[in-house]
Amino acid sequence: MRVLGIETSCDETGVALFDSQRGLLADALYSQVAMHADFGGVVPELASRDHTRRLLPLIDEVLGEAGLGRHDLDGIAYTAGPGLVGALMVGAATAHGMAHALQIPVLGVHHMEGHLLAPMLEADAPAFPFVALLVSGGHTQLVEVLGLGRYRLLGESLDDAAGEAFDKAAKMLGLDYPGGPQIARLAEHGDPKRLRFPRPMTDRPGLDFSFSGLKTHTLTAIRQLDAAGELDDQARADVARAFEEAVVDTLVIKCRRALDVSGQSRLVVAGGVSANRRLRERLDRECAKRGARAYYPRGRFCTDNGAMIAYAGAQRLLAGEHDSATMLAVPRWPLADLTPPASTPTPQ
Repeated sequence: MRVLGIETSCDETGVALFDSQRGLLADALYSQVAMHADFGGVVPELASRDHTRRLLPLIDEVLGEAGLGRHDLDGIAYTAGPGLVGALMVGAATAHGMAHALQIPVLGVHHMEGHLLAPMLEADAPAFPFVALLVSGGHTQLVEVLGLGRYRLLGESLDDAAGEAFDKAAKMLGLDYPGGPQIARLAEHGDPKRLRFPRPMTDRPGLDFSFSGLKTHTLTAIRQLDAAGELDDQARADVARAFEEAVVDTLVIKCRRALDVSGQSRLVVAGGVSANRRLRERLDRECAKRGARAYYPRGRFCTDNGAMIAYAGAQRLLAGEHDSATMLAVPRWPLADLTPPASTPTPQ
C-alpha cells in the first residue's frame, strides 16, 4: 500500500510517501520557523495561510521524487490533531479532497501516535512492547506501548511541557525561537559547576512532570545576575547549561522510573526535544546500566514531519480503518483515547 502522509498541525508543512513493502519513498518539509521568529512563537493565522501556500507544491515534489503520480496512491493519511485547528483543517481538507477525487481511503492520524511510531522508520526499529517518552511541543508524556493503539499513560506534564520550557527560557536569555536548539548551542559554552537548578518533581514518587517552577527559577536567576551586574555572555551560557541539565536530568530520572514500573527493556524517545544531544547521551548511559536500550528517530524526523504520519496512517489503513466523508480537525485529543484497529497488522 502506497500512502501519502500530510502534516500541518503547527508550523511545519510535511509531506511523505510510504510504501508498506519498500518503506519510505520520499519526503519533503517546509519549516515556518523564520516567519514566526519575529513574533517569538507561532502565530496560528499565519501558520494556516502558509500551509495553504506550501502544501500542494510539496505533494507534487514528493510524488516527483518517487517517480509516481497521484493515481499511483492507495491511501492518504493526514494529521487530524492535536494541533492548531486552522492549520489542521488545511491538511484535512486537502487530504479529503484528493481522496474523494481519486476514490481512495483517507484517514486522520493522531499527531502524537505519529511521533511515537517515528523510530519504526529506522533500519533498526524497536519491537513492541516499549515505554515511550514523547517530548514534542506542548506535550511531555510517558506512555507504555503494548502495540498499535494499545497505550497506557504513565505520566505527563501538569503545566508547561519540556519544549515550552525551552522556548520560554530562551526568550528570557534573548535567544531566537525555537528555543531548544538555541539553548543547547549556548549551553555548550556554559560552566556546569557555576549554577544548579532544581529537578522538578523528582523528590517524590510518580511519573508526572512540571516545568513551570523551573521556568520561574530560571527567570529569578537571570534577574539576580543582572542586578549584580554579572549578566554577561558567559553568565548567559552558564544559565543555559544549568537549565538544560535540569530538564535532561528530570527526563532521565522519570524514564528510569517508567522502565522500573512497566518492566520494559526498550525505551522510545520521540518529538523535538529528543534531538537534544545531552539527553540522548544520558539516556543511552542509563539504559546501558540496566540492560535496556533507547531508540530514537533520525534527526529530521524528531520534529514534525510527513513521514511519521504516512507510516502511522499506513499501519491503520492496512488494518481497514478509514474516515467517513467527514474530515477531522481535533485541536485537543488525548492519546489514551486511541484504540487498536479491529484487525492489527504486522508493522510494515
